[in-house]
Amino acid sequence: MRSYKEVAQSWLDGNFDAETKAEVKHLMETDETALEDAFYRNLEFGTGGLRGTMGVGTNRMNKYTVGMATQGLANYIKAHVKGAASVCISHDSRNNSRLFAEISADVLSNNGIKVYLFEDLRPTPELSYSIRIKKATAGIMVTASHNPKEYNGYKVFWSDGGQITAPVDKDIVAEVGKIEDPAQVAFQPLPGIEKAPIEIMGAAEDELYLKDQLSLMLSPEAVKKHSDLKIVYTPLHGCGVRLMPEALKRIGFKNIIHVPEQEVPDGNFPTVASPNPEEPAAMAMALAKADETGADLVLATDPDADRLGIAVRNDEGKMVQLTGNQTWSFLTYYILKRWQELGKLNGNQYCVKTIVTSELLAAICESFGVKCYNVLTGFKYIAEIQKQQEGKSEFICGGEESYGFNLGSFVRDKCAQVAGCAVAECAAWAAEQGLTLWQLLQKVYKEYGLYVEKMVYIVRKGKSGAEEIQKIMADYRACPPKEIAGSPLVKVIDYNKPEETGLPKSNVLQFYNAAGDVVTVRPSGTEPKIKFYFGAKGSDAPAKIEALKAQFIS
Repeated sequence: MRSYKEVAQSWLDGNFDAETKAEVKHLMETDETALEDAFYRNLEFGTGGLRGTMGVGTNRMNKYTVGMATQGLANYIKAHVKGAASVCISHDSRNNSRLFAEISADVLSNNGIKVYLFEDLRPTPELSYSIRIKKATAGIMVTASHNPKEYNGYKVFWSDGGQITAPVDKDIVAEVGKIEDPAQVAFQPLPGIEKAPIEIMGAAEDELYLKDQLSLMLSPEAVKKHSDLKIVYTPLHGCGVRLMPEALKRIGFKNIIHVPEQEVPDGNFPTVASPNPEEPAAMAMALAKADETGADLVLATDPDADRLGIAVRNDEGKMVQLTGNQTWSFLTYYILKRWQELGKLNGNQYCVKTIVTSELLAAICESFGVKCYNVLTGFKYIAEIQKQQEGKSEFICGGEESYGFNLGSFVRDKCAQVAGCAVAECAAWAAEQGLTLWQLLQKVYKEYGLYVEKMVYIVRKGKSGAEEIQKIMADYRACPPKEIAGSPLVKVIDYNKPEETGLPKSNVLQFYNAAGDVVTVRPSGTEPKIKFYFGAKGSDAPAKIEALKAQFIS
């Protein structure tokens, strides 16, 4: 096995452009640690694709690693797909996203695979939608979602519009792993293979997407009566600005308030440290705009517009940012209530949540007689259930605590646009009941009990950080805690054991105590983090959450 210095030298000696070679040389001369991190391994193409910091090196997002990933995908498609194949491609507002999208399009085209490429940035959920309407073989979304500005990424979707899952994911990973050198990549047309066309998508696909979204409305009369609801919306410099305001207007809302400083798509995300609507700092400008204008609701989307953050006014009139668990709880309640009122529930519908999402969603589903599936973390597993149940039972909605939600079946990923419009519609329906969204949430808690959740993460960067995270997981497996927050441990679920969980293998541990509290420990699959999810139920749940944090986060 070559050392990182030998790999770096091969980039200096190889067929790389002058700018890349200059950057490698600079690292060699000035920063040994950065050089090692850039070249000590190949950037891992995981079961969802690539994600990493941008820069030179085998462990970085750059045109060569993107080209190698795309060649691996092309090789898989050519080996396993009979007949004509095609791939839809989109990208967000991040630095180099358009470049990476165009490189991916060229490599596929040079392999004889037709490409549908969006003319400009479009949300991840619209990429999922386009795969289905174009009947494409696969899709690529160039995005690092909500990560900081130095990151970029590359998500792969399959013909159902969902992100790749087993066995396709592992087989594509294997093909990508065979591409060890950029010389193996069809950056130029291949001899004997006719270059396939690259068709541009744009306004026509947008219009279809918006029209299908309108079909999801459950309370048009309530929206009509409360069309003047004041809604602040910010795309956090991302691609949500393309369609979210238009979608809100089309379903009937007339008072959309913008945050001009954050409306310009910009991969440097100049007004936020991190473009993540889960972070209070990212929402600060929108909350200030809400106070300035007396708005009732704040909606915020991340750079690729698949995650939605919201804030509502509490009983004291203060804007309060809600967690994903809180938002999806009252929204699921609203959706199921309306389905019930409209006579749409017949016992053959279902919802889906992930294992780290609040059990309140399962309790709500049970009360309406709707089955609730529990799946691994990641919206691709929600989409997988949709694929498995197609033609058998009807999907209503699904959510994950990390600000992802969807309803309806025309998009097979989380969709901030669909979710945002549903939240606004729910606010209008709640107003008809004499309630604010905050009061609707309290009504749900009163009916089902108080559920409190908290996610805390620890960042450990670089090679040593990755090793430390793995050691933490190994230690918990070897020596699980005997009690949690003063209550005896009664159950451990190790998702590395699919024969016990019935789910795909995943590096996740869950600890349950006798009081019903739960702690989930999970290394992030996309960032140098290990995440701790704490959940408690009952009137003393907030105090129990603090006890759990004190025990597990040192």
